Amino acid sequence: MRSGIGYDVHRLAENRKLIVGGVDIPFEKGLLGHSDADVLVHAVIDALLGAAALGDIGSHFPDTDVAFLNVDSMKLLVHTGGLLAQRGYRVVNIDSVIVAQKPKMAPYIALMRQNIAQALGISIDDVSVKAKTEEGLGFTGTGEGMAAHAVCLLAAV
Repeated sequence: MRSGIGYDVHRLAENRKLIVGGVDIPFEKGLLGHSDADVLVHAVIDALLGAAALGDIGSHFPDTDVAFLNVDSMKLLVHTGGLLAQRGYRVVNIDSVIVAQKPKMAPYIALMRQNIAQALGISIDDVSVKAKTEEGLGFTGTGEGMAAHAVCLLAAV
């Protein structure tokens, strides 16, 4: 068994879609980044790569590569799942937290769990997504950005 931890943060900006967990969420701002800036999926990818000692998201999908410009982060997650399978690992479970003052994430969590599970070929019962505010504190609390944390457990097949 191997465990991994992931973290990601992106600034909120005008004229961007808000994509979190592969879900397009209606909101006046979106996350700024080279890809679609899906903060949750990026944290999950980092946790998975870390558990397998395969580096981080930037080493596999650099923001200097135009191939990843505006890419759907779910495609990056599918690719990451393939890397794990090639190295003889399966995902046991993922636990994650989205940190955002607004919008409320609760209506979208079931779909986020489904998207992540489907991308990795695992059961939705093995994917946990939670959301927290920071009571108006810090950059997430003031609405400047969003963050996400993820932990995972891998097992050798």
